[in-house]
Amino acid sequence: MMKTAPLSCSLRLLALCLALFSLLAHAERIRDLTTVAGVRSNALIGYGLVVGLDGTGDQTMQTPFTTQSLSNMLSQLGITVPSGTSMQLKNVAAVMVTAELPPFSRVGDRLDIVVSSLGNAKSLRGGTLLMTPLKGVDNQIYAMAQGNLLVTGAGAQAGGSRTQINQLNGARISGGATVEREVATQFANERVLRLQLNDEDFAVAQQISDAINRRYGAATAVAEDARVIRLQAPQESGARVRFLAAVQNLPVQASAGDARVIVNARTGSVVMNRHVMLDACAVAQGDLTVEVARSSQVSQPNTPLAGGQTVVTDASRVSVRASGGSLQQLKTSADLNSVVRALNSLGATPNDLMSVLQAMKSAGCLHARLETS
Repeated sequence: MMKTAPLSCSLRLLALCLALFSLLAHAERIRDLTTVAGVRSNALIGYGLVVGLDGTGDQTMQTPFTTQSLSNMLSQLGITVPSGTSMQLKNVAAVMVTAELPPFSRVGDRLDIVVSSLGNAKSLRGGTLLMTPLKGVDNQIYAMAQGNLLVTGAGAQAGGSRTQINQLNGARISGGATVEREVATQFANERVLRLQLNDEDFAVAQQISDAINRRYGAATAVAEDARVIRLQAPQESGARVRFLAAVQNLPVQASAGDARVIVNARTGSVVMNRHVMLDACAVAQGDLTVEVARSSQVSQPNTPLAGGQTVVTDASRVSVRASGGSLQQLKTSADLNSVVRALNSLGATPNDLMSVLQAMKSAGCLHARLETS
């Protein structure tokens, strides 16, 4: 009998450890919920020429800017094109070049670039991008791009004919640009740092602030509003980086956040981030009629002393009818999933589905944020 007590304690300890592990497993890191204010990428853009195409370039009669750009480039290389010369540039295409300059980029770093046709070129396959300056919003040159284009995609072979599926007027160059100018940042000199939530939420902001203060002491973090948490960081740059790295890896038990319903207006697909319940309502959209009725059934014992228990169950009903069609009636919980499933079974169009959901939202029976993509 004396040997069972330690075993019982060990089992309780193991159960406690498993519970804590399960709790931490569902926690999210602060780095997954926030970004550091001021630490962001910058968009770059440039105009250039692609040469070496196999007769699939711009038609110069319809894109005169391609001829003008080539003439300007040749003049900078010491070649003068006689005025009135009609250049047939089937192997040249005017393009726009875009890139993202990551934060803390240094001179000499390589960037991936995207090249897109600006004129009426049929294909950029096999082309070479000539040296193209990439500018920021301040019109300063931050990178130079050049290299061979890579057009990705696939083709289909059917019945002896070949059909091209991929887009031939867009291409990429991995490491096709070199950083020539750095973006000035005040991160190394800032005593106060700010974390910005990806989605505004007062509860999550306070939870992040409490988690940081438990680890580093009171007043280290203050939630300024539903999106920003202010941090008191060390003064020395190395300690600041170490502090921020540790903060971003802290686990936080974030709340579920707002309920959202995202509808793709083109395909009719519906995405919900949680179980969305509906209040009683009736919606008529075209030849569709949707009715949601919520009620409860109470089951009691036959006699007061029978020793039974009173049970309240959900007896909600969702009814969807189309004129000339069958009635779809579901005796289930009044949730949005039931309505969407019934509408799809009746062949409702994406516009009908979106109109019904918007009507429910306006009537106040859909308690979720409705978004259209």
